[in-house]
Amino acid sequence: MNFYEAVFIVRQVASTSHVETITQEVVNFINSLGGEVTKTEFCGLKQLAYPIKKNNKGYYVLLNIANKNNNISELERKFRLHEDIIRSLIVRVDELENSPSALLRRPNESREKGE
Repeated sequence: MNFYEAVFIVRQVASTSHVETITQEVVNFINSLGGEVTKTEFCGLKQLAYPIKKNNKGYYVLLNIANKNNNISELERKFRLHEDIIRSLIVRVDELENSPSALLRRPNESREKGE
């Protein structure tokens, strides 16, 4: 079993319900590939470090994926082709975390744990 963390950013002009629809489409696509989404985090609208395709803000979504097959390239392809997704990143990890991601933690919380 392979484990992945996928983060994608949706354009700022999309509504929250549209972002949820896109997330559900991605989850259904992963399930159709034989994978399973174990955690979904909607991190909200955040300022980007630099403009991407004339967008200064974007909705961040994080997915934890457990996948039996090595077909993550199809998911990357879907992210590239979707017109509302402006950036994505998929990283293979050794194990999936159940705690909140760094995107949702408060800035002081990570320093308190010594990370």
